[in-house]
Amino acid sequence: MKKEERLVHKVKRLLKRLGCPRWLHRFGPKTYEFLDHLQALLLRAFCRLSYRRVKQLFDLLGMKCPSKSALQYTSAKLNSGFWQKVLRITSGNPYLVAIDSTGLSRTNPSYHYLKRIDGGMPKVPIKLSVAFDTMKKKYCAAKIRVRPAHDIKDAKSLIKKASPKMIVADKAYDANWLHEYCKSRNIKAVIPIRRWGKPKHKNFSIRMQAAKCFKIRIYHRRELVESGNSSNKRKYGSSVSSKKVRTIRTEVYARLACHNLFSYLARLLGQSPHRQNLYKTPLPSEQHA
Repeated sequence: MKKEERLVHKVKRLLKRLGCPRWLHRFGPKTYEFLDHLQALLLRAFCRLSYRRVKQLFDLLGMKCPSKSALQYTSAKLNSGFWQKVLRITSGNPYLVAIDSTGLSRTNPSYHYLKRIDGGMPKVPIKLSVAFDTMKKKYCAAKIRVRPAHDIKDAKSLIKKASPKMIVADKAYDANWLHEYCKSRNIKAVIPIRRWGKPKHKNFSIRMQAAKCFKIRIYHRRELVESGNSSNKRKYGSSVSSKKVRTIRTEVYARLACHNLFSYLARLLGQSPHRQNLYKTPLPSEQHA
């Protein structure tokens, strides 16, 4: 019962650590606290509901919840700096971070309808770049773009916000300036080098020196960020229902925050047993011994 109580008070402790005010605006009517707004937005992302359905659900449960328009206003008001602090607090201080990017669609069209009208496949305009802690399996930092961009453009921002000791990434992040940036911050970068033929001049750049110290065992930790993105899409969907950029940002960040906050609950109700309990039950040979 104590573990369930901790899960209930997670949002309260999060706001206390963030140092957020009790009320959303000091000149407001003081009807709903900032806690009421934030828990409604997190529940909307966790249950994949609309603003109107969240309001109806809270009313049915007898809980305080702002109106639909108030939730939309709060969703547009929360900036990326607030959500970066949420990810930072809920993930802790990472050691080894995997960097990768994925795509999210703005809508979820019916493929039967697309086949009927001979339409093409919908494009993926929303790009999500994340820094994933491979030890705790939580998101440390994220960057959202509504237009297509190269993966390496958000690498410097993710590393600065996550502040790890070591990073792993794929060949898309192989650049000499990124290795120089990691070396200036005492961060070890494990990135495979792109083979574009033999170099004309044997210049010992930082990326060439890092290629000599490349360890395939550490690089395989990058697969965990792909598993995290797959888990996030399976739980919360691969498309967003918001239309504006600010509300899209809040919806995607709220999904990542739910992943960090309720990761213990997912392990508690998961399919695989805990590692410590694997060998508690005696084997058949041991029972007869």
